Amino acid sequence: MTAPAYGFRPMTAPDIPLVVDWLRRPHVAEWWPWDGSMPGELERGLTAPWMRYFLLTLDGEPFMFLQAYDIWKEHACAATHADAAADGPYDDQPPGTLGVDQFIGRADLLGQGHGSAAIRRLVDHLLAEGAPRVVTDPDPDNPRAVRAYEKAGFRRLEERDTPDGRVVFMARDRDEG
Repeated sequence: MTAPAYGFRPMTAPDIPLVVDWLRRPHVAEWWPWDGSMPGELERGLTAPWMRYFLLTLDGEPFMFLQAYDIWKEHACAATHADAAADGPYDDQPPGTLGVDQFIGRADLLGQGHGSAAIRRLVDHLLAEGAPRVVTDPDPDNPRAVRAYEKAGFRRLEERDTPDGRVVFMARDRDEG
């Protein structure tokens, strides 16, 4: 039996229907609640200079979505909105730090280690490109996500409160594996 081949590619506008389909699936919607605005948000994110969307592949087939964003630029953009908080929840991180969020779109691939392996591969790439740190913030009630990030080399720093609720704040630094 051959080892799975993981890869990634930038997401493009023609991929939006696939990602929207995934977002509507119960195993994704549990942690990424559907509110109908996602197609527009995905379109805006494709052109935002601080946001990068990727589709992770298994043997060449997309199975997972991951967004990487500059936490400082994302917060600066959000601060232009009247409802934005004065301080971002991650303003204590070094400049150039990237945040990542992800989900596996195909339920048949959950619980098999594919998520952590693919996340590791993409985060290795982001760190090699020069990011000093990559952070993530899964829900404390989502132990599957926390474990996947730990397997991908992230370490727990603390639990903290954010505008989206309580999170497990995790990081992986360039000099860590």
